[in-house]
Amino acid sequence: MSLQCGIVGLPNVGKSTLFNAVSSAKAQSANFPFCTIEPNVGTITVPDERINKLTEIADPENVVPTTIEIVDIAGLVKGASKGDGLGNQFLGNIRSTHAILHVLRCFDDDNIIHVDGSVDPIRDKEIIDTELQLKDLETLDNRISKTQKQARTGGDKDALKALEVCEQFKAHLEKGLNARSLEMDAERRALIADLSLLTDKPVMYVCNVDPDSANNGNQYVEKVREVVKDEDAEILIISAAIESEIAELESFEDRQLFLEELGLENSGVEKLIQGAYNLLNYITYFTVGKKEVRAWTITNGMKAPQAAGVIHTDFEKGFIRAEVITYDDYVELGSESACRDAGKLRVEGKEYIVKDGDCMHFRFNV
Repeated sequence: MSLQCGIVGLPNVGKSTLFNAVSSAKAQSANFPFCTIEPNVGTITVPDERINKLTEIADPENVVPTTIEIVDIAGLVKGASKGDGLGNQFLGNIRSTHAILHVLRCFDDDNIIHVDGSVDPIRDKEIIDTELQLKDLETLDNRISKTQKQARTGGDKDALKALEVCEQFKAHLEKGLNARSLEMDAERRALIADLSLLTDKPVMYVCNVDPDSANNGNQYVEKVREVVKDEDAEILIISAAIESEIAELESFEDRQLFLEELGLENSGVEKLIQGAYNLLNYITYFTVGKKEVRAWTITNGMKAPQAAGVIHTDFEKGFIRAEVITYDDYVELGSESACRDAGKLRVEGKEYIVKDGDCMHFRFNV
């Protein structure tokens, strides 16, 4: 399950600095490599100490951690929804992502000129929101026009339901509100899920602050908190200036020492990656063996057959049972055989809901 997050933001808010820090091999933990697919896309490992510990125990030939793709989405200006600047390309790129990391400038610096002449993260947020909302309204208008014909000519009940949902979203967006803030049950929301409304995507507001505010934020961050409180969105405080310095340090130890001196437990990049992973309600289960220790990404609440299908569709089709050991038991007892002997290996059926950190084997027959 490949997770892709798009970084968006106006010029000079620190978006590129942050992306470059994320895109640096030095920004990673000491254990896993980083690779770049193309200039504006970086594939990066999700920090998870559990896979390090399981690797120590199993000593496998190969280790495969969980990864996410971070996409630097450029080209946003006022009028992007109408195709100005790189507007259409920008909006197409953002539509293909699973979540949005919206970088807001929350620092003062006379040497870095803001595109609109002053620092105001709320105004910046509204500019991007407006462009995305306008594009969503265009998408909804097209669907409404098409669905009205289906509902009128064929009396299609499903079309009527979808039309009603579209009109609810349209009315909400016309108030200047994002689609994600509209309260609606999952069943009705699913009727127009194929539209991939831009303002319905999960979002994390990344408040880029000055180095002195990296721990607790500042007055700009508080303004952002107040504005997004009803949006079901997350906020992350980060200093792109600090992250770019960390990216310059050669060794993992030097980076840890630098963070300690600043009173920070983790780098902002690490928090950003973990936050993006959590934003989509993803969890990780592991397969552990001599050949490979591997982390698998699934949606929280997924049952065992569907989780098996992430490895291969045959695993889901022919699912018989799952053998499960909790991560804590595996680490405490030190091997699968020890867990089996201690009665810590459970056999679970088709209705088992996989838990974060489960170490699993699947039995199947096709």
